[in-house]
Amino acid sequence: MKIAQITPLYEAVPPKLYGGTERVVAWLSDALVDAGHDVTLFASADAETKAALVPVRDQAIRLDPAELKSDLAAHMGMLHEVRSRMHEFDVLHFHVDMIHFPFFEDCAERTLTTLHGRLDLKDLPVAYRRWKQFPLASISMDQRKPLRNANWFGCVHHGMPRALCNFTAEPRGGYLAFLGRISPEKRADRAIAIARRVGMPLKIAAKIDAQDRAYFEREIEPLLGHSDVEFVGEINDAQKPWPEPFGIVMIEAMACGTPIVAWNCGSVPEVIDDHVTGRIVDNEDDAVMATREVIGYDRATVRAVFERRFTAEAMASRYVELYQRLARDRDTDLGLRLA
Repeated sequence: MKIAQITPLYEAVPPKLYGGTERVVAWLSDALVDAGHDVTLFASADAETKAALVPVRDQAIRLDPAELKSDLAAHMGMLHEVRSRMHEFDVLHFHVDMIHFPFFEDCAERTLTTLHGRLDLKDLPVAYRRWKQFPLASISMDQRKPLRNANWFGCVHHGMPRALCNFTAEPRGGYLAFLGRISPEKRADRAIAIARRVGMPLKIAAKIDAQDRAYFEREIEPLLGHSDVEFVGEINDAQKPWPEPFGIVMIEAMACGTPIVAWNCGSVPEVIDDHVTGRIVDNEDDAVMATREVIGYDRATVRAVFERRFTAEAMASRYVELYQRLARDRDTDLGLRLA
């Protein structure tokens, strides 16, 4: 198939440091190429990809040192380029939320839109009712809850390259890890409390956005003044044994054979096989007991679940099924109109 992948322009593909959506688009594009598909990636010029790259900006927005820049103008320019070339593709796969809806509403049946973020925002239901003709893909079933009546076409969990994270048969570091972003909903404070109760050191590798700086200084920084908690800061892929979100951090841990302890919320029950790849908990006491328990889990079994469910190849295969359904539905609709 001839497939266009349209990514946000905030981070490089894959990101140089923190970044979830653009990382997934990088993995998906490469896996589709490896599977024999003709893939074109619309992204910033600093992308590294096996796909044919259409550079629509000189570099990704977040790390661009320019003082004044317009993310809206950058994305509008990209959408214009996609529109001018859309006849070249069997499917246009968008990862840019809904900004493309007004520009492609006359050909929505040729598009698939994966929603990567939270959907419980006030204005979203109106928009998804207004542009209900666009087929949507979720990254978990839980993600759909705020928009149950949207035009859901499929659900595809993220997947990552098999070789990105090395499997480790025996734990070597002797520490717990918190990886992601410092913000109130990520609860680094819980990780610190659990690590101290278990009696193991904790390393926190996390990005701090400007809007979360005050929260970090008020709630998290005072907890770091001891040798048992190390704040590493934002790091790149070469500096860590796994990258970031959806649960990306969960599947990356699984790829290493590392069992997970996570709260029973969001996509966690869809990703973790309880008592196999980790433990799903509801409170701090359970988390402490679960942390002690999972240290003894069979790490080869954890890796095997990753191989079966969460590789980039598995993700690409599930998306191809959706692309093919789109094509069949289009052909059926065309046949009905011709009849």
